Amino acid sequence: MTASIVHRITGGGLAIVGLAVLTWWLTALAGGSETYAGFAKVAGSIPGKIVLIGLTWAFFQHLFSGIRHLVMDTGAALEVRTSNTAAVVTFIASVLLTAALWWYLLGAAK
Repeated sequence: MTASIVHRITGGGLAIVGLAVLTWWLTALAGGSETYAGFAKVAGSIPGKIVLIGLTWAFFQHLFSGIRHLVMDTGAALEVRTSNTAAVVTFIASVLLTAALWWYLLGAAK
């Protein structure tokens, strides 16, 4: 049940916050280098990184939870134990992939 609720919350968060950040980024790109520098300054700050990391986690969580729901819609993995295990795996996978991506972006890529 928790995984399904989090799936809905992450979908809403991606739609609202993700769309707002995307719109701001595109507007900054269209506004020129000075406008983009302002966006980059905010995105590169600690609060900006927290928002971007949160969006990344929400994306991976929503993706894996959506795949879980798709599998369940086919009639597979409906047993309580299997469903609960798959739900836990979605949380673990989303955290691990978020950490790996941001480790790469913040450290390994430089």
